[in-house]
Amino acid sequence: MASSSSLWLLALAFLPGSCASLALGHLDPPAPLPLVIWHGMGVFGLPRCPGESSHICDLIRKTLNAGAYNKAIQERLVQAEYWHDPIKEDIYRNHSIFLADINQERGVNESYKKNLMALKKFVMVKFLNDSIVDPVDSEWFGFYRSGQAKETIPLQESTLYTQDRLGLKAMDNAGQLVFLALEGDHLQLSEAWFYAHIIPFLE
Repeated sequence: MASSSSLWLLALAFLPGSCASLALGHLDPPAPLPLVIWHGMGVFGLPRCPGESSHICDLIRKTLNAGAYNKAIQERLVQAEYWHDPIKEDIYRNHSIFLADINQERGVNESYKKNLMALKKFVMVKFLNDSIVDPVDSEWFGFYRSGQAKETIPLQESTLYTQDRLGLKAMDNAGQLVFLALEGDHLQLSEAWFYAHIIPFLE
């Protein structure tokens, strides 16, 4: 049976990101906590857009980009908090009110790092047919190589990892990172899969 604190963290994992940010910044666990699931490096694409080669997708992406970092939009639209433009990284870092902060891309908040590293396991689930998160590698903390939006790199090649700004490199070396993948669209997992692959981390 999962503990109440375990279930609280699991519930937190499915809340909008700003809620996770508040918890990560203020939680001071007395003992290692078991689990959290997180969408990693953000999104840079339209949900259910038909493929990277589509000119329509690129046009819509540029249109969204024009307003994504507007202060009013950032403060009112959760989706904008996850918008990460790999082509204009400076604008993203300076104007993203959530993602750039929680991923330590403007500076290092030691409380974020300390609290994340307090987890026994940090489980990342990639939905291989995800039509919502673009790029899907973001679910494993991968993202587009800076300066373009075609080629992705894994977490281990990112500055976040090599400089260990969030503690993920140390956690990886300690066996605390868990990378899971399953066929299916965004958050489409069966009860059987959930009990077989997630619940054991909560016990």
